[in-house]
Amino acid sequence: MGLNADPPIPLSDLFIAQCQFLVERRKVIFHLREKIHLEGVLMDTSSEVGRPVKKKKLSREAEIAAFWRFSAHRESLKDSERLHQIKVGFPAELIHAFRLAFDLQDCHLETLFNASISSLERRRREQKNLDPVASERLDRIATVSHLAEEIFETQVTATHWMSTPNKALGGTAPIMLCETEIGAKQVRRVLQALGGGGPA
Repeated sequence: MGLNADPPIPLSDLFIAQCQFLVERRKVIFHLREKIHLEGVLMDTSSEVGRPVKKKKLSREAEIAAFWRFSAHRESLKDSERLHQIKVGFPAELIHAFRLAFDLQDCHLETLFNASISSLERRRREQKNLDPVASERLDRIATVSHLAEEIFETQVTATHWMSTPNKALGGTAPIMLCETEIGAKQVRRVLQALGGGGPA
């Protein structure tokens, strides 16, 4: 052995180093799963602030597509991850994407999110996140919308069904019932019946 040769690393040190590497790798994977990339809006929920970063203005089609990607992404998350994101708050830009997807009027948004249009638009302009209450409602709307997409197999049909007054739901459009969890449960029940071959 030469004079400048490094001494062998003890097996115990190698084992500890390997464990540390695996722990750090799991942390990175967890944080990557928490990131929601909304094309022009990026929200990193692993950060303390979780502030969205606006990159560019999106077209109407791109924003609508972004909402449906956000909707589909909810299913892949654990409840704990969804809860964390709700507490941090979703980018207010998502409200605009949701509005375009369902072609909603101001009064519909104010009812669904229990907030004035001016307040929602101000958060959007200032690139602020929604509060936990509005974020929880958006999460609920997104998960029900994704269920509708799975049942009807196309976003266009799912959007039409969610936006149309339904006799089975007392003549109310399913999307408006998502204002509350009880209403959303009624919508899920009807969708599940449709998935099993029941009447619309």
